[in-house]
Amino acid sequence: MFALHHDENHQARRRTPAVWRTLSRIDSGLVSLAGRLRVTGRIPAALRGRPLLLAANHIGVFDPFVLIAACRRIGCMPRFMLAGGILDAPVIGPALRASGHLRVDRGKASAVEQFAQAVEEMRTTTSPILVYPEGRISHDPGLWPERGKTGAARLALAANVPVVPISQWGAHEAVYWGTERVEGPADLVPLARSGLTAPLRRPTFRVHFGAPVDLSGIDAAQPGAAMHAHARIMRAITKGLIPLRADEPDLPRFRDPTRPTDKLSPWRP
Repeated sequence: MFALHHDENHQARRRTPAVWRTLSRIDSGLVSLAGRLRVTGRIPAALRGRPLLLAANHIGVFDPFVLIAACRRIGCMPRFMLAGGILDAPVIGPALRASGHLRVDRGKASAVEQFAQAVEEMRTTTSPILVYPEGRISHDPGLWPERGKTGAARLALAANVPVVPISQWGAHEAVYWGTERVEGPADLVPLARSGLTAPLRRPTFRVHFGAPVDLSGIDAAQPGAAMHAHARIMRAITKGLIPLRADEPDLPRFRDPTRPTDKLSPWRP
């Protein structure tokens, strides 16, 4: 088992750009400083080294860092689908572009072309691509997954690739939600205050890799196919989330006064 895992790690390192390997190592150190990472589940060996979509719930601004660290722990180096604004940002933008992450510009004419490019990437890549089907941090009062969008489901169906659901809990305790848009230094104050105290509070970050979502019987050419696939993906994420937060099934114990709570989750158990 160790030899197999070691070989998978070696192959992942060999395929991954050096800048992304470096950033992921820094990320793992940051996550270890901020709290305790607990990872359960796995990506089946049969799905390693082939096109694969990872779909995760979105609970806070710190959870991408937790997901990267969790994936790295099991020998997986995913690429993200990122908003164009992030990839165009100074300093971090060029590093992320060099890391091979995929660009998504919502609401622009280029979105259709980008989707076609993403489908082609999905069919040929050997690195998993990680997406947030919700599209944003959940506004549900209980922090259960929002309704979400069908983009991830459409991508999986169009590229005919398996989907592994990732459920996570605890990253919301590290850094406040803050604000929808950062327009000045004052908007960063809540994030900085909460983030700087995280190493003192030591929240536990729980991440679970679930069994591949069963998308059999869904014909991509049929009307409503994306909605059916999306529902299966979101229910799988929610199923994995239930045991991670068994001691707080309703409202999160950690109260973030900055996070909006104006939506209700249709997936809440």
